[in-house]
Amino acid sequence: MPLSLLMLLSLCVNLPLGYLRSGCRKLSWPWFAYIHLSIPLIATCRLLSDIRFAAVPLLVLAGLAGQLLGARVRAS
Repeated sequence: MPLSLLMLLSLCVNLPLGYLRSGCRKLSWPWFAYIHLSIPLIATCRLLSDIRFAAVPLLVLAGLAGQLLGARVRAS
């Protein structure tokens, strides 16, 4: 899987999680879970795709963008 596809996956997986996170009380257990639920999936895909660790910041940014976009969808 190319890095661009993995970044898209990270963004798409985090969209609904960001939507759900924005409805929770800040710093609660569900809030924390919605932020971190995608990490095992994205990390496993990265390892299976043999993408270097240096790409992790890009994947984190894509996940953050998904979280923020999901929260914005809920707010509108």
